[in-house]
Amino acid sequence: QVQLVESGGGLARAGGSLTLSCRARGSIISVDTMAWYRQRPGKELELVASLATRSHTIYADSVKDRFVISGDVARQTVSLQMNNLKPEDTATYYCYADGQWYHHRPQSFTSWGQGTQISVSA
Repeated sequence: QVQLVESGGGLARAGGSLTLSCRARGSIISVDTMAWYRQRPGKELELVASLATRSHTIYADSVKDRFVISGDVARQTVSLQMNNLKPEDTATYYCYADGQWYHHRPQSFTSWGQGTQISVSA
C-alpha cells in the first residue's frame, strides 16, 4: 500500500498560522497529484488545495491568498502553510495523493492520510 504520513496541525487563534506536512511512503513509481482536503463539522469533504506535476496548483476560493501549498510531487512531499486562519477553517484535514505504484505490477493508486485536526478559535 501507499501510506501518507501527516504532521502538523493543532490549535490556533484567528489570524494565526499553522503548517501541515505530508509524505508518501511505499513502492511508488510516480506521483501525479498531492492535495489537502478538509471536512468541516457538519459539512462534506472539500478540496482545499492541490499540487500536480509541473507545479500546477489549485486552491479553493475560501483559502486563496491565505493558504499556500508547496512541495515536490516527484519527491512525494507536500505542505500546506495556512495563514490568517479563521474559525471557519476548523476542520479535519486530509492529505491525498494519486499516481502509480508497484504491487506485483505497475498500477494506479489513490491514498488518503489519517487526518489531522485543525481548530481555530475566535
